[in-house]
Amino acid sequence: MAKTYLQVQKQIEQLQKEAEQLRNKEASGVLSRIKEAIAVYGFTAADLGFGSSTGRGAVVKEATAKKGRKTKKLAAASGAPKFKDDQGNVWSGRGPRPVWFKAALEAGKSAEELLAK
Repeated sequence: MAKTYLQVQKQIEQLQKEAEQLRNKEASGVLSRIKEAIAVYGFTAADLGFGSSTGRGAVVKEATAKKGRKTKKLAAASGAPKFKDDQGNVWSGRGPRPVWFKAALEAGKSAEELLAK
């Protein structure tokens, strides 16, 4: 039996509702994983490409146009970072302590040892 236009429209409407429910369910899981990664690695809005990193001393990763490599550069407005580690992580000393800084302190390093020179 052939479907009518109205039947097809109802089916489309049902499929769109189902698709929206699946999207919301999947998005919830993705958002949870993103939040976990942010907490574990201490990403900031600037690290993720949101907002302005000016004056924060944050490390900003930029993709180079030619080879797709990632380079690191310091936000220029705040001057040199106050703290840094051997892996290239930096912190201006302002705002909450980043995860890498806390981990270094827990591993036995002192804040003085992490001072940028």
